[in-house]
Amino acid sequence: MPLRVTWKDGRVATVNPPRGMRDFLPADKARRERVLAVIRERYRAHGFDEIETPVVEEHGRLHAGIGGDNEKLSYSILRRGLDAEGIRAAADDPAALSDLGLRYDLTVPLARFYATNRGQLPTVFRAIQIGPVWRAERPQKGRYRQFVQCDIDIMGDDSARAEAELIVASLDTIDALGLEGGMVRVNDRRALDWMLDSFGFTADERPGVLITIDKLDKIGPDGVAAELRERAVTAGAVDAFDAFLKRPQTREYNPYGERQIRKALPEGAPDEIVAHLVSLGEAVVAARPSAAAGNQLEADPPLVYDPFLVRGMGYYTGTIFELAHPSVSYSLGGGGRYDGMIGRFLGQQVPAVGFSIGFERIVDLVAEQEADQAQAVVLVHDADVPVAELLAHKSALLRDGIARVRLERRAKNMKALLERSAADGYTGFASVRSGDEPGTAEVKPLA
Repeated sequence: MPLRVTWKDGRVATVNPPRGMRDFLPADKARRERVLAVIRERYRAHGFDEIETPVVEEHGRLHAGIGGDNEKLSYSILRRGLDAEGIRAAADDPAALSDLGLRYDLTVPLARFYATNRGQLPTVFRAIQIGPVWRAERPQKGRYRQFVQCDIDIMGDDSARAEAELIVASLDTIDALGLEGGMVRVNDRRALDWMLDSFGFTADERPGVLITIDKLDKIGPDGVAAELRERAVTAGAVDAFDAFLKRPQTREYNPYGERQIRKALPEGAPDEIVAHLVSLGEAVVAARPSAAAGNQLEADPPLVYDPFLVRGMGYYTGTIFELAHPSVSYSLGGGGRYDGMIGRFLGQQVPAVGFSIGFERIVDLVAEQEADQAQAVVLVHDADVPVAELLAHKSALLRDGIARVRLERRAKNMKALLERSAADGYTGFASVRSGDEPGTAEVKPLA
C-alpha cells in the first residue's frame, strides 16, 4: 500500500518511489551487488570487456524504427529552455518538444558507441554492458519501469562462433550463480521468414503472423490458427501452417542437431541456415562438460531447437535465442544477431550479436549466500565513549581482517538492535566501554 503523509495544511502526499521503480534496503542492495559481481567475473573470464554508455541518447536515435515496441515505451526528456508557450507550440512535433530520451535497452546505445569509437576497438570486439534502463511499462509483478540489464555482445564476427561464445558464457554464468540445468532455445529469423514464405504468407502479412506465432505456447495450434484467420491473412497459408503444426511427430531424444532441425522445418529448408545452426550446436555442446559426456545429453541438453521462437525485437536478422531454466516457466534472458543496426550509424555494415541476462528475474532465484563468519561486525558502545576511542576500536577491527564495522550506540532494546544488524548482513558484534584498550573487543556471533 502507498505510504501517505498528511501535512498540517491538509495536503496529502505519497512518499513512495514512482510507480514501477523501487528502493533497495542495504541487505537487498548487497545481494544484488553479489550477483552482479559474479556476472561480471564470469563475463570477463570469457574475454569480454566492460564499457559504459550514457543513460541518455538522442531522441531521434531512440526512435529510428529499430527498437520495436520498446520505442513506444521510451521516456522522452523535454528540450531545455521551453516555456509553457513553447511546449504548446511544439505539442504536435515530438522532435521540437524533445531532443533526448532515457535509453530503453543497451543495444541501441552499444551500436552508437561502436560507431563512435570503432577506430580504438579491436576488429572483433567483445563488450560487457551492465546498467539501468527505463521503459514506460504498466507496472506489475516482475515488470518494472526501471530495471537493470546485463548484456554481452560481439561485433565484427559473422560466424556461428560468436553466437556459441555468447551462449557458453551465459550458461557458465548462471551455473556460477547456482542455477545449474539451464538451457537455451535457438532459432533463426531467416528460417522463420523462409518457413512463412513457404506456407504462402506475404511479406506484408509477416509481422502480424509472427506476433500470433509467438503465442503458440499459450494458446496452442488451434488458437494460433483461429487468430491468424481473424487477422484475415492468406487463407491457404493459414491452412498449410495449421496442417504443419498438427502433423504426426515422433519423439526426439536428441533435441538439437541437423536431423532435428530439418525435421522441425518444412521440407527444403535452406542448407546455409541449417549448417549455421548445426555448427552453433556442435560448438556449444563441445564446451559444455555435461553435454559432451554424451550419456547426460538427454537429461541436461544445453540447446533445444525451437522453430517457432520469435523474439519481438525488429532488429534481429539471424540467430535468436532464449535462456530457460527448469525452475521457472518464463525465460531468464535472450538475444540474437542484429547485423543491420550498426550500419545505420556507421554507414557500413558490421556483424553483431548479443545476449542479455534478465538480472531482475535471476536475482530473485539466486540462493542467499552465507557470509563468512566475523567479516561484518557491529561495534556497540556506551554513550560516553570518546569519538577518538571509538575510531581506534573500529580501526583495530579492520586491521584484524574484519571486512565491515559499523558503530552503534548501546540501546535499551539490544535484541532489536542486533536483529536489525543481522538483517543488514552483519555477522557479529562487539561491545566497548570508555577506557577499553583498542584491539581487545571480543567479537561474538549474531546468530
